[in-house]
Amino acid sequence: MPLVGVVIGSKTDEPLIQPALDMLKQLGIEYEFSILSAHRNPDKVRQYASAATGRGIEVIIAAAGAAAHLPGVVASWTVLPVIGVPLPTSDLKGIDSLYSIVQMPAGVPVACVGIGTPGAKNAALLSAQILGIKHKEIKAAYEEHKRKIAET
Repeated sequence: MPLVGVVIGSKTDEPLIQPALDMLKQLGIEYEFSILSAHRNPDKVRQYASAATGRGIEVIIAAAGAAAHLPGVVASWTVLPVIGVPLPTSDLKGIDSLYSIVQMPAGVPVACVGIGTPGAKNAALLSAQILGIKHKEIKAAYEEHKRKIAET
């Protein structure tokens, strides 16, 4: 059963979130991957986020570029932790996305990682840290990852 939901707003964002998917796989964390637009189909986003807990999801990674509404919209419909990944898809190279995600109004928290590839990897690692509180095998996988990077 997937523990992490990974959501992007457009098929063109898939290569940008791939580092997160690779890291989740490396850590042995099951995930589900969805393409849902907060602008083109907000009702599907509502349905996805509202039902995530019932599907066993414990953390959601939502990646978006430009105005980056997706992480905030997802967070508005769930009590699960949401990690926003700003994507460098606009002329502003992700700065606009970063500002959009980090400036959520009080009451709708979204954790935010860095822009692009480093942020995508860190979103997966932050998911592992969160899940590691409850899941011993994920904590062990994350600890092993930390040990390996310390050796380099």
